[in-house]
Amino acid sequence: MNTPTLRLNRVRLEPLTPQHETDLREAVCDGNIWELLVTTAPAPDQVAAYIQTALQTRTAFAVIDEDSGRVVGSTSLYNTDPAVPRADIGYTWYARSAQRTRINTCCKLMLLTYAFDTLGCTCVGWQTDILNTASQSAIERLGAKKDGILRRHKLRKDGSVRDTVVYSMLREEWPQAKAALEAKLAAFG
Repeated sequence: MNTPTLRLNRVRLEPLTPQHETDLREAVCDGNIWELLVTTAPAPDQVAAYIQTALQTRTAFAVIDEDSGRVVGSTSLYNTDPAVPRADIGYTWYARSAQRTRINTCCKLMLLTYAFDTLGCTCVGWQTDILNTASQSAIERLGAKKDGILRRHKLRKDGSVRDTVVYSMLREEWPQAKAALEAKLAAFG
């Protein structure tokens, strides 16, 4: 299946390509977010490699704020398993100026709608570093349930070993979560 371009409320998710490299370099420099230990954002000189890895391992999107026309980050579906069917949302990062705006709400609403309504997923999951409490709060605000903690799960950028907090949302939980996300988005105006 070809990766679609998704649009909602002046936010566009388009399939990530090497042509997004320059714009993603600018986005990652907005707030130097690659310096955060708990983010998947690449350093500016690693953006090309980041894109190549994304294209080989997940369904990756560039996040575009249509008001400004700027690429403001990236997000992905990964661990997609049509046999279950299930997918995880992650590898999400935004330029500092796009954080705490309608951008993340739009992205999650689009990705969840795509996963549940187009791909037919029965479950969508998230994984985040145990130190990333902001991400944990954001995932919980989506209506996801905390499944548990994978102890000593994977390496961080600095080589330390992280514990991973795992969340999921089931298809039967989606209608209530969707309504809540739509109401939150309406509040942004």
